[in-house]
Amino acid sequence: MGEFWPVPDALTYLAGTWRAERSVRDLASGEEGRFSGTTVFSPLESGGLLHQESGRFVWQGVSRPAERTLRFLPGAAPGTVEVRFADGRPFHDLDLTSGRHVADHPCSADLYRGEFTVLDEDHWRTVWRVRGPAKDLVLTTDYAREG
Repeated sequence: MGEFWPVPDALTYLAGTWRAERSVRDLASGEEGRFSGTTVFSPLESGGLLHQESGRFVWQGVSRPAERTLRFLPGAAPGTVEVRFADGRPFHDLDLTSGRHVADHPCSADLYRGEFTVLDEDHWRTVWRVRGPAKDLVLTTDYAREG
């Protein structure tokens, strides 16, 4: 327990295709949902990676297609990443050199706190805790390298 897998260069580690399984828990209502899909990190011409996630999200028994796009750009320090939304707005930083990283993202009245842990060369996890006036969520995503 408590052991993480250090990653000298996050962009090199993340490149490729990952199976993504996410649980979404609403702590206020007790509702739970699930996302199942694929996350592809492909090279950007300008450097960095384009993160494209697609799959199905099931909430209250209803299955819907779900997707999101992010940009993972080289960070200020070697091996680190600056994560941005598709439209270029900053999201959070990412430093996996110790195998674990915590990032905050304020969004209106809500605070998103993400914990990233690398389990081994083919598995990593994110846990986002979202708190605010109308939100009390935990989103846990397990990634497994494909191919």
